[in-house]
Amino acid sequence: MSQLTAWEILRRPRLTEKSTRLREEAARWKKRGETFVFEVDTRANKIQVRRAVEQVFGVEVAHVRTVNVRGKKRRYGRSLGYRSSFKKAYVTLKPGSKTIDFLEG
Repeated sequence: MSQLTAWEILRRPRLTEKSTRLREEAARWKKRGETFVFEVDTRANKIQVRRAVEQVFGVEVAHVRTVNVRGKKRRYGRSLGYRSSFKKAYVTLKPGSKTIDFLEG
């Protein structure tokens, strides 16, 4: 098995209502760092995700939590389909570390 690069590990940020709420809660409680949510490669572990985020964004990571999300059943009329399964990572930055700006460049 080949080694995954940082850009292969981090697929895309998950900009949802829950991830936005997690960032706002971190701003309210100064002792905790901001939490960002990424969709990552299913083969990546927590250590690889941590190194990839630190390398790509130049931030300090406090801890990483991962969740395997199973694909859901989708029905379109009479036909039946499935959404793809994926892995999600909650990355919490150390307090005082610089932030990640997704919407700016």
